[in-house]
Amino acid sequence: MTTKKRDYYQVLGVSQNASDEQIKKAFRKLALQYHPDRNKSEGADAQFKEINEAYHVLSDPEKRANYDRFGHAGVGSQGSSGFEGVENFGGFGDIFDAFFGGSSTQSRSSATRGVDLQYSMTINFEDCVFGIQKEFEVQRMEVCEHCGGNKSEPGSKPSTCSNCGGTGEIRRGQKSIFGQFVQVAPCSGCRGAGKVISNPCSKCFGSGTKKKKRKLAVSVPAGIETGTQIRLNGEGEPGSRGGSSGDLYVAIRVRDHDLFQREGNNLILKHKINVVEAALGAKKIIPTIEGEEELNIPQGTQSGDVLKLEGKGVPHLQNERRRGDQLISIIVDTPQNLTSKQRTILQELGDTLQVNESSEGTDDKGWFDKVKDTLATDE
Repeated sequence: MTTKKRDYYQVLGVSQNASDEQIKKAFRKLALQYHPDRNKSEGADAQFKEINEAYHVLSDPEKRANYDRFGHAGVGSQGSSGFEGVENFGGFGDIFDAFFGGSSTQSRSSATRGVDLQYSMTINFEDCVFGIQKEFEVQRMEVCEHCGGNKSEPGSKPSTCSNCGGTGEIRRGQKSIFGQFVQVAPCSGCRGAGKVISNPCSKCFGSGTKKKKRKLAVSVPAGIETGTQIRLNGEGEPGSRGGSSGDLYVAIRVRDHDLFQREGNNLILKHKINVVEAALGAKKIIPTIEGEEELNIPQGTQSGDVLKLEGKGVPHLQNERRRGDQLISIIVDTPQNLTSKQRTILQELGDTLQVNESSEGTDDKGWFDKVKDTLATDE
């Protein structure tokens, strides 16, 4: 016969409108009262699991909403296994730490991951467009080759610490108003290692690691920009007690270019033309990041107009086959220090332009040709 579950709010002794803090407070009180480490009476274990189940549901906003709408059917079989609540804390000391500001102590002899490192790399502007394979040198801690990270001179072995028995921890029982709990601290005799080095390695002096310079290579992809980091897995410092090595992060900075500015995946180029080229149009040879290319200047181009060469920009970082464009910002260069001949021709041109304001059909191309010739002569 299946036992009918009690209402979760009744289990914790709170109302259905209880706040998260009230639910947590009620659970804390009941958990301290019925935890099997403290309460050895018959049925305490089952009651503690029921309390744990109720808290697991009511402390989760989504599960609580489903429970309020559908009851136990809305949260499934929560009490059988898989709880992330107090069951996974372990002993009473862990519960005390979790609710009163402490933290459970992990064994000092457990594996520890190595430290991550960072290296700053500066590349040329062209490298961010085309990508590059670059070698570089880092200085990092590595496992001592002489002792293999064992810390002892080859032929000798570390001995088990007699102070902690190899656990790396010293446990002391203490009493409080909540009962007796265990305080765990690193062993002072072995500094938490659980082993004592009686004959330290002559090369690393018992540290197990040595600082070394190491040459590495990194593939810098096309499209990268300043501020991007490339991660090299496992190229950081070694872990301890069998832990994995950390990672190395290569931070990229791109040098400025003399001609081009980058705007997203587009390249910006400022280019000057004279007034005749702006008025009549022209074909100009301009620089691109891949070499020179012909650009068509349309007739009547104004200063500030932007022309475009498609696909001549920077590749997209996630898809190198897609490239931005090269945008040419036109600057119409007004001539200065005119010769008398140039001044005369421009004055005549100005007179014809004024006539054109009231009459149509006058051809001014001849005047522009004269200006063009004089500008070419002046050059």
